[in-house]
Amino acid sequence: MAAQQAQVQPCRYKTGKTLGAGSYSVVKECVHVDTGRYYAAKVINKRLMAGREHMVRNEIAVLKRVSMGHQNILTLVDYFETMNNLYLVTDLALGGELFDRICRKGSYYESDAADLIRATLSAVAYLHDHGIVHRDLKPENLLFRTPEDNADLLIADFGLSRIMDEEQFHVLTTTCGTPGYMAPEIFKKSGHGKPVDVWAIGVITYFLLCGYTPFDRDSNLEEMQAILVADYSFTPFEYWRGVSQSARRFIKACLTVEPTERMTAHEALSHEWIAGPEGGRGEEDLLPTVKKNFNARRTLHKAIDTVRAINQLRAGGLGMMDGAQSTHPTRVNETLEAAKPHSEDVDMTDAGAGGDTTHDSGVVMDPRGNGMGQTEAQIQEQQRRIEKTMKGLGRAQAT
Repeated sequence: MAAQQAQVQPCRYKTGKTLGAGSYSVVKECVHVDTGRYYAAKVINKRLMAGREHMVRNEIAVLKRVSMGHQNILTLVDYFETMNNLYLVTDLALGGELFDRICRKGSYYESDAADLIRATLSAVAYLHDHGIVHRDLKPENLLFRTPEDNADLLIADFGLSRIMDEEQFHVLTTTCGTPGYMAPEIFKKSGHGKPVDVWAIGVITYFLLCGYTPFDRDSNLEEMQAILVADYSFTPFEYWRGVSQSARRFIKACLTVEPTERMTAHEALSHEWIAGPEGGRGEEDLLPTVKKNFNARRTLHKAIDTVRAINQLRAGGLGMMDGAQSTHPTRVNETLEAAKPHSEDVDMTDAGAGGDTTHDSGVVMDPRGNGMGQTEAQIQEQQRRIEKTMKGLGRAQAT
């Protein structure tokens, strides 16, 4: 009886609106019922996470080690579990994602980018000093604490981070992260460590100065091939003419293929572009170029992703007209059913991949053996929308 009572406790938080979502979790605003303080709760569905529980345990271990130790690292406030979910309660970052914040500014200069990278490097150096490699640094994981102009930049999402043996340089061999920001040694599976974070910071810096990533290619294979040999350039000229040589040297020092020759986080903090006088930085307003390129690339990649999805549907669904169940895409209804709450005050119906809200009413049942493929008419309608999007993108680029 005593053991059972120790395990069951009344919930100290009440969840509110959804802030974001992933493939197995949803982030909700929550309030502590006793103090009235607001936090963010990462609600992880146990059924969707089955077999990957180690990722959550690892994220908790990392955050416990570094929480409250650095102003630019998201703080873990609490963690607990219920019958259906795991909860990680953290600081509530109300200032939004890094790039969205930049695009809302009235102006944006190279010195602003240097300040953002300095804050990120400071946190990364702290992580590395405590034996932790983040492994998934990208603009989406850099958040602002508040909407104010002087708000702290926070590194978030430690799901892929690892605590490393201080005596070893290369210890990790798992391929993980976001492809465009991954270092060559991750693809090579030759073992990797803290230098992968510095490589990612080089990619982020390039991105912050022009609005697109240095290894952006038409396919993942081409992107990987470019990363393996650091095949990038500061082109087109019109997008880089206002960027200083100091900034370019910083990027080159980060995007060094051999990890032992790459700058460390502490060395990067001492680099002239970060620590030197502002007079060595470009003085041109980068916002028009950055916003234009960012929005154009985002539109293009959405169109490309939709085309790929349609090709997968054709390959996996339309070829099966004999009544057998199609295998693509994933059976959405089953995934949503697994994600629904059972006697808990958490709405998991919006926990679809990529943060899009999905409801059962939006799923059209395929009469072909109850497979979840789309009809020919639906696919034609999607193709029409893609063509319209591509035409609109072409006009935008022409102007």
